[in-house]
Amino acid sequence: MNSSNTSSFTSHKSLEMIRPSYLKSGDTVAVLAPAGILKQDAEVIQKTKTLLNSWGLEVVFGDHLQTKSHHFAGTDAQRCSDMQTALDNPNIKAIWCARGGYGTLRIIDNLDFEGFKIHPKWIVGYSDVTVLHNALNNMGYESLHAMMCINLTDDATAIKHSVSTLKSALFGTLKSYEIEGYSDNKSGDAMGPLVGGNLSLLTAALGSDTQLDTKGKIIFIEEIGEHKYHIDRQLQSLKRAGYFKHCAGVIIGDMSQLKTNNPAWGQSIEALILEVLKDTDIPVAFGFPAGHEFENRALYFGRKIQLHVTKSKTRVLFVE
Repeated sequence: MNSSNTSSFTSHKSLEMIRPSYLKSGDTVAVLAPAGILKQDAEVIQKTKTLLNSWGLEVVFGDHLQTKSHHFAGTDAQRCSDMQTALDNPNIKAIWCARGGYGTLRIIDNLDFEGFKIHPKWIVGYSDVTVLHNALNNMGYESLHAMMCINLTDDATAIKHSVSTLKSALFGTLKSYEIEGYSDNKSGDAMGPLVGGNLSLLTAALGSDTQLDTKGKIIFIEEIGEHKYHIDRQLQSLKRAGYFKHCAGVIIGDMSQLKTNNPAWGQSIEALILEVLKDTDIPVAFGFPAGHEFENRALYFGRKIQLHVTKSKTRVLFVE
């Protein structure tokens, strides 16, 4: 572990992001838990092994995957050790986070990415894994915002798009999405690298080495379990930090399980977001199926996309 390597997270100035190799039959995926306790661990492990093996992949599990230390899947040192081992191993071609929760922020500054830079690999997850996505983006590497292993305990039919798009993304066949439009969409076209993740984690990174540089980029945002005033506060914080001043566009994913404001907030979540963005002239797409719902479609973070938004449809094309 290296506690003095945070300068490696500083913004990557190259025009081209580095893309890990797509997976092929026989490759090995490491599964570990960098944050919260892995509940239903035996079921998750078996379903994860069965799925990856069915794709022709080998799987190894972190030494502390089933460890429980209060709120976390092991101590900070144990979780960090599992991640560091996987980052350093050239035979590991992808790291699939078993679940999110909270805890990656506590270990990110103790991770050394020098071995990863020699042998880049896909890091896969969402929610708390936003911390890793942001660090990788700042270093100039693509990553994969997608479902985690814990989601395999959900209804198989409900998660079929999550599973199929994860596979397509890992094996390099994911090319584009076209989804139904939204009446609140702000129409327009944009091109730029896709960045972002969970709103709470984007806000938590402000002022740190993993704060994103969003200039010319398209920002994806999702959230779960917050009051509208919390969401407004976080978006206002991003706005004050310049996140939306020079970005190219915004994609809003799932805003799940919103808590009831008392007194009432008085606006829809869409109106709240559009008010934050009222001084911008960028396309805004609502309702993209990614985040904390059963349908959590995979997204290449760091990959340049073409975004086309109208009231009737949203199209995302990943640019090769």
